[in-house]
Amino acid sequence: MPIVTDKYRGTTIYFHVHAELVRAAQYRGITTYQDIALIMALPLSGSHMGSQTGHILGEIVEDEVVAGRPMLSAVAVGVSGKPGPGFFGLARDLGKLRHDEDEIAFWIAERDRVYDAWRRPLRSERGSI
Repeated sequence: MPIVTDKYRGTTIYFHVHAELVRAAQYRGITTYQDIALIMALPLSGSHMGSQTGHILGEIVEDEVVAGRPMLSAVAVGVSGKPGPGFFGLARDLGKLRHDEDEIAFWIAERDRVYDAWRRPLRSERGSI
């Protein structure tokens, strides 16, 4: 049962943001909430930017978790270099983060799971071309 209401699912913005997150994960990197705001044609700061980037990331995370993958938004960070409180709140709502668990340790472990899930296959893993 979804926690986040549908607003962006099925839109081109959803797929562009998803692609940005996957690209960051494939290269074991990060993207920022500001990068996501640019994709969404939002202001680069403020509560509207925060609420809308949080909403789309929540939809993407729910879809990823339903598909059996980790929280893809673990590769998205704010100016602090860490995810915002919405990431940890959603992780708790999804039953992935316990209330007594260290948030930063959880985030690092979840980010590493995202990297593993989306890593680019090596040439030898794809077979002969």
